[in-house]
Amino acid sequence: MIHYIGSLDRKGLVAGTAVTTLLALGIVVGSRNLRDYDPVLLTYTFGVLFSSFSLVYRYVVWLQRPPTQQYWRRGWGILFARGQFLKNVVFVARATVTNLAAQRFILRRAKVRWLIHFCISWGCMLALAVTFPLVFGWLHFASHPGNPEIYRVLLFGWPVSEFDTRTLMAYVVFNALNISAVMVIVGSVIALNKRLKDMANISRQQFGNDLIPLVMLIGISATGLLLTFSTHALDGAGYSVLSLIHAVTVAATFLYLPFGKFFHIVQRPAQIGVLLYKKSNARLPPAVCSACGSGFAAAMQVQDLEEVMGKLGFDWSLGDRKGNYMAVCPPCRRRFVGVSHGRLVAAARRGREQNSAHARDDAAGPRLRKA
Repeated sequence: MIHYIGSLDRKGLVAGTAVTTLLALGIVVGSRNLRDYDPVLLTYTFGVLFSSFSLVYRYVVWLQRPPTQQYWRRGWGILFARGQFLKNVVFVARATVTNLAAQRFILRRAKVRWLIHFCISWGCMLALAVTFPLVFGWLHFASHPGNPEIYRVLLFGWPVSEFDTRTLMAYVVFNALNISAVMVIVGSVIALNKRLKDMANISRQQFGNDLIPLVMLIGISATGLLLTFSTHALDGAGYSVLSLIHAVTVAATFLYLPFGKFFHIVQRPAQIGVLLYKKSNARLPPAVCSACGSGFAAAMQVQDLEEVMGKLGFDWSLGDRKGNYMAVCPPCRRRFVGVSHGRLVAAARRGREQNSAHARDDAAGPRLRKA
C-alpha cells in the first residue's frame, strides 16, 4: 500500500487533496454549518468529493504530458501577449460560444451527431447547474412568510429572488431536472442506436468505453423521471426504492467520471487554447526547409514539435546530413525516406551477395584441396 501511494504523482495528489478539501469546506460554509444541508444527499456528496479528487489528479497528470504541457504553456503565453490581450479575449469568448455552447464544430460533420452532443452536453450541464448547489446546500427554496404561494430562492442563506408557484417560471424551475433528463435520454438513445447499428462504429467501439457511459446516462435520467412519476402519479409508491437506485446510479457515474470517456468533458475547454494557438501560428512566418529552402509550416509549431519530440526521447537528427529532420518539409522528408530505404536495400543486397560468395568459396575449397 505504501509503495502504491509512493508511486502516485505528487503534484496530482497535492492538487486533488487541496481541491477536495476546499470543496468540503465550501459545503460546510455555504450551507451555513450544514443547517441547509440535507443528510439524505450524503451519498451524492461523497460521490462528488471522490470524483473531484480523481478528476483533479488525472487532469494535473494529463497537463504534465509533454504535448499537453507545451500547448498549455503556449496557450497562456499567447493569451497574455503584449498588445493582443483584448483581441485574444474576444476570440476566446467567440470560440467558447461556437465550439462549447453551440457545438458548431460537430455540426460541420453531421446534423444527427450534433443533435446527440447538443442534447447530452446541455442536458448534463443543466442538471449539474441545478443538482450541485442543491446537494451542497448552497441553494434552497423556502415559502414566503406572508404568502405561501410565493417561493423565495436562497443562495448561501441569502434571498436572491422569488417567484409565484403558479407561473411558468415556477414550472420550469421545478422541472429543470426533468427537462434535462429528457434531453439526455434523447441524445443517449440516438447515440446508442447509431453505435449498435452503424458497422463503422461497431468495428472500433469498446463496450466499457463507448456503451457503458450511454447506459449510465440513460439510467440516471430514467430513474430521475421515475421519481417524478412516483410523486405525481403513484402518490409516492416505490419512491424510497427508486431514490436508492437513482442515488447508486448517480454515485457510480461520478466514480466512473475520471476514469472513462466522460473525462473528455473536462478536457474539452482546453481545445480553446489549441484554437488560439493555431490562430497565432497562422500570423507567423513559415519555417524554411533546410533542404530545399521552401516554407512549409509555422516556425513556432516546428520549434514546439521539435522540443516535445526531444522530451519524448525521439532523435530527429539527419545523421550524416546537417540539420534536423523536423526542419525539413514533407516532400523532402519523403525523398530522404526513399533514399534511406534505397541505401538499406542496397546494403542488404551487397550482404547477400557477399554471403553467397563466401558460401561458394567454402564449397570450392575442399574440391581444390582434393585435386
